[in-house]
Order: sequence, then C-alpha cells, then structure tokens
Amino acid sequence: MQQLMLERRIREVHARLVRARQELAVLDEQLAVVLEEADDARLRSLVSETPLATHDYVEIQRHADAMTRAHLAMASTVADLVAKQDDLLSRVGSSKTPVTRWSGRPAAVTKRSRSSGASCPTSPSWT
Repeated sequence: MQQLMLERRIREVHARLVRARQELAVLDEQLAVVLEEADDARLRSLVSETPLATHDYVEIQRHADAMTRAHLAMASTVADLVAKQDDLLSRVGSSKTPVTRWSGRPAAVTKRSRSSGASCPTSPSWT
C-alpha cells in the first residue's frame, strides 16, 4: 500500500515538473523579448533625452524586472520539484531490492579454437 502511494506521488510530482518546465521555457522566451525591448527603450531614452522616452524606459524596465523575478521563481520551483522527485525515487530504490538492467547485448561467448585449443570470444550463435 505504501509503495502504491509512493508511486502515485512520483507520478504527480513528475506531471508538475513537466508543466513547470514548460512554463519556464515560455518564460525564457518572453523574458528574452522583454529584455530586448527594455534595452531598445534605454537606448531611445539616452538618444532622445525626453521625459516621455525616459518614462517608457522606466515602465518597460519595471516589466522586465517583474518578468525576471517570475523567471527566477519558476526556476526555483523546477529545482524544488527535481529535488522532491529525486527524494521520492531514492525512497523507491531503497525499499526494493536492486534490479540489474540488461545492457542490450549478450555477454561474449567463448569457444575453443579447434586448431590451437585456445579460447577466443565470439558472438553467440542463436541457431
């Protein structure tokens, strides 16, 4: 019963992690655009030296700062979810006996060479 609850929690955390990573990817793209726009507004403000251009720059920079905070918060959420998932997976690993995984290729089979009598590795014959 405890194992089933643990596996369900792993699935829930994994689903949340997938959604958080997708949100972070969107925030990455949005942040890049907003930062580029803030840089352009800064240059316009410096070149034109008008109060309106300065006001525009301040507004866009505020937006960029808020977007940066949101990006950092989401990155922190992703890191927390990864840590939680690792913790849950380690609990599963410690409660079960270790499972050996098949490497995908058979171990080398040795057979004796008829001429010299020495053993040499060969591929297994499946026939």
